[in-house]
Amino acid sequence: MAQLEELRSALERRHLIRRTQSICPECNRILPALIFERDGKVWMSKTCPEHGECEELYFGSYEMYKKFSTYWTDGKRAQAPNVPIDKCSCPMNCGLCSNHLSHTGLANIIVTNRCDLTCWYCFFYVKKGLEGAYLYEPTLEQIRSMVRTLRAQRPVPGNSVQITGGEPTLREDLVDIVRAIREEGVEHIQLNTNGITLALKPDLAIKLREAGVSNLYLSFDGVTPKTNPKNHWEVPYTLENCRKAGLGVVLVPTIINSINDHELGGIVKFAWKNMDIVRAISFQPVSLTGRMSKKEREKYRITIPDCIKRVEEQTDGMITKEDWFPVPSCSPVTHFIEAFTKRPNYELSIHFACGAGTYVFEDEDNKKLIPITQFVDIKGLLEYLDEASEEINSGANRYLTAVKAVLNINKFIDKEKQPKGLSLSKLLTSVLLKHDYSSAGQFHLRSMFIGMMHFQDKYNQDEERLQRCDIHYLTPDLRIIPFCSFNVIPEWYRDRIQQKYGIPVSEWEAKVGRKLEDGLYRGTLRRGSHHAGCGCVVSNNVHIEPITGT
Repeated sequence: MAQLEELRSALERRHLIRRTQSICPECNRILPALIFERDGKVWMSKTCPEHGECEELYFGSYEMYKKFSTYWTDGKRAQAPNVPIDKCSCPMNCGLCSNHLSHTGLANIIVTNRCDLTCWYCFFYVKKGLEGAYLYEPTLEQIRSMVRTLRAQRPVPGNSVQITGGEPTLREDLVDIVRAIREEGVEHIQLNTNGITLALKPDLAIKLREAGVSNLYLSFDGVTPKTNPKNHWEVPYTLENCRKAGLGVVLVPTIINSINDHELGGIVKFAWKNMDIVRAISFQPVSLTGRMSKKEREKYRITIPDCIKRVEEQTDGMITKEDWFPVPSCSPVTHFIEAFTKRPNYELSIHFACGAGTYVFEDEDNKKLIPITQFVDIKGLLEYLDEASEEINSGANRYLTAVKAVLNINKFIDKEKQPKGLSLSKLLTSVLLKHDYSSAGQFHLRSMFIGMMHFQDKYNQDEERLQRCDIHYLTPDLRIIPFCSFNVIPEWYRDRIQQKYGIPVSEWEAKVGRKLEDGLYRGTLRRGSHHAGCGCVVSNNVHIEPITGT
């Protein structure tokens, strides 16, 4: 009786927000799902006729959910779809279809599923001895074909590729892969890596930079060996080698509640200390893969608002929850550029619950970071750009309107609070009028982007989010598959594709004449000499400072 009363009370506290579709985490059955508010948080509920109800935390703050939802936008759709819409419901035939609402913002190419680490929370590495394990490494020609498919996408040809794995630096032909992608017309190439090979081989960063890599997407889960055992000792070497190569770095922490969520502030401070080479932080609240009990999920689950709250607390209010905007909030910038140029432009139209971000600038005089929101009226500027776009689209002279818009930018900038030596109006003018890759790059050189991206899992999978996904995977069968289909349902996508285009591990070992385990990292840099008392590492006569968040 008491349980029935508790259930009735919980149902009464629900405030329905919207309806969507999801999947059963046990059998992948497509189910109707409810998104609702309870006790100031946003939840998802779905019920499988075979496996029962699954209720999951969806977004840790209803207040932030409402604020972010005002930036909801539809993208340009996939106007050159790779797969037809058939009788299958989403997400059963991803590839892209014409129901997809966003063009590719970032295309992932897995160049190997080998890795030199065996991290407990990662779904990519190949375990030797695992029955049915396959080694997946597409050929250079397959990679070119994938990139050509991306470049053929309309209305906006894909122009940003992330080389990923596994650990991509285990490919001996990685530099050739980078060159090939550049030759196919891609301007932005990002390398997703743990950085260990780059730490061991000082000249590799230079070779990759010269071949066309734009920046590293560097795994970095914390500022202590306990929270970041994978590359705590190696990261200082990696950063030093990137400095010499002029290769920018994005730190990528996977955030797990109760494991490393107490170090978000420390990660921000570490990035700040290395702002000469660290261009951004991309916090990634963990995607809970595999079968987990509700108790385990409650222990490890963390969402974007939870991370934002911890950043505010752990930076002593330097970066507050009010400084963050959802990713699609930048759409007015795209709409203005499109109105001015009269052609489709790159747009980040993902679901507002998928990601958030802010830009910070260094105030050298006061020794602090200043979020852009503290000296720019972002909301007012975005609304003004939307008005200017509508003015042009209604028949006004686009050149006169653009000049007026540029002159009015200063109205939204508080120059007294603007960091010394920064002219944000000039940077924004360059972005709006030149609207090219180099002008956007100059903006990032003067700032550091701090972002959040929460990828889905089977417990919180939301079809409305999935249809707006703009982080995709390119595959050898020339499909373009949304991230949260490819990895959330690996038995339909990732694992099936890698098995089809891979070879058994035993066959690979016979072919190359070595064991898979031979590629595992043996901790070489963890056995180096240390200066007594200072905690630094001496390698090749280079003084490497220890990692610290203070």
